[in-house]
Amino acid sequence: MTGHTYYTDLNDAELTFLIKQGDHAAFTEVFNRYSSVLYAHAANKLRDDSDARDVVQEMFIRLWAKREGLDAGNNLSGYLYTALRNSIFNLIKHKKVTSAYAETFSKINIQSDVISDHLIREKQFAAMIEAEIAALPPRMREVFELRRKENLSNRQIAQRLSLAESTVADQMKKALKILRVRIGLILVIINYLHH
Repeated sequence: MTGHTYYTDLNDAELTFLIKQGDHAAFTEVFNRYSSVLYAHAANKLRDDSDARDVVQEMFIRLWAKREGLDAGNNLSGYLYTALRNSIFNLIKHKKVTSAYAETFSKINIQSDVISDHLIREKQFAAMIEAEIAALPPRMREVFELRRKENLSNRQIAQRLSLAESTVADQMKKALKILRVRIGLILVIINYLHH
């Protein structure tokens, strides 16, 4: 208990210094100190609890991964808010790109049977996405499907699959990265083929 109390007594600059040295308990203290307020900020901006949870988790994963180069100066909270703002911006930008393609699909009119062409394209897109998900490595696919179909949290998925929560978060992050790239390419290809 004394160890835990020690970390709660430290200020942000001291915690930042320890995180750069790879101190996991200091990182946990920063997470405990800031995650709820950052989550509330993200939820307010994104209007989606699941997206808010994901961007905060991904931001903290990146923070730990790049801890050695962490340069928060004397303002850790400002650093975290800026990092979160960038994550939110990237997510919104990605969603806008996806919805812009979806709008293009709905507005296309190719001579006659526009509707059937649109439906064929939607089916092609859905089938291609399913194929990309199926092509993920087995463990990564399992993690992704539990989030997608059962909307489980990282902790629940970790318990279900007997994995560390950090492993689940890492697998989820990798799956999203792979799918963002591949689905982006699929959208471009389908849009190009049916132009």
